[in-house]
Amino acid sequence: MQETSPPDQVNTAVITALRKVLRPIVKFMIANQITYTYLSNMLKAIYVEVAEKDFPVAGKKQTDSRINLLTGVHRKDVKRLRAEPEDLESRPANISIGSQLVARWVGDKSLLNPDNSPRKLPLQDDDEFSNKSFEGLVSNIAKGDIRPRVVLDELMRLDMVELDPEHNVILKTKAFTPNRGQQEKLFFFGKNIQDHLCAGVHNLGGEQPPFFDRSVYYDELSADSIAQLAELADKLGMDALIQMNEKALALQTADQELADASYRMNFGIFNYNENYQADILPAGEEDQQNDIPAPRSPLT
Repeated sequence: MQETSPPDQVNTAVITALRKVLRPIVKFMIANQITYTYLSNMLKAIYVEVAEKDFPVAGKKQTDSRINLLTGVHRKDVKRLRAEPEDLESRPANISIGSQLVARWVGDKSLLNPDNSPRKLPLQDDDEFSNKSFEGLVSNIAKGDIRPRVVLDELMRLDMVELDPEHNVILKTKAFTPNRGQQEKLFFFGKNIQDHLCAGVHNLGGEQPPFFDRSVYYDELSADSIAQLAELADKLGMDALIQMNEKALALQTADQELADASYRMNFGIFNYNENYQADILPAGEEDQQNDIPAPRSPLT
């Protein structure tokens, strides 16, 4: 039987939070022609995968029956899905080299101008592996696995670097945020949203220590004020990211020989605004009664 209401033991606040989280995801899926039928099948597989990996019983083998009990997915589907090969996460091939290159370029003091802006690099240098040139920087990162010209062409395609008439390479951004390249944008969309949600779920579960997850939110602002705050958010956010990148790069270099150097981190800052009065739900919608006006000066 299809469940149309949550189990009695589920907190209604959980359902309200899930509806808010899922709305933009559903909007994104509809815009990309992903139907409910396709999503429901994908959710089955994800439910089975998460139940198997994240909810084991100590000392006991995970069974189809227990996964059925945890998820509500039929045992026949559980058995079929557990037998299917695991989908490995795919990423555009240029992301690993490109993101490392940009991180090194904005985090290595030897590659910065006195005002801490990334200095332009000559395309070539006498020393093939010298950080004094773009090709040397690529060779140091890629260890000869990919030709520097291929990396340059790809970063130019993504509108992240440009080549001046003197054959100097100029970095146009301080982070790996392609202006073009849908595959690259989708990769970071999934990665960053996943990690933000993982931090929130960790905190909601009361696990210690909690992850930093805070925001500042105001309403009753004019369009001009929103523009000013957006500009400030861009500046403060980029300053914080540059500082984190510089520290993380130095620590990663120092940790290379350590046995426990197997952790990863993801630090992000977001800013969002909307005309909330122009997007009021129709009368009777469940979420309308849950939209309580925000305090005037919240810091959460």
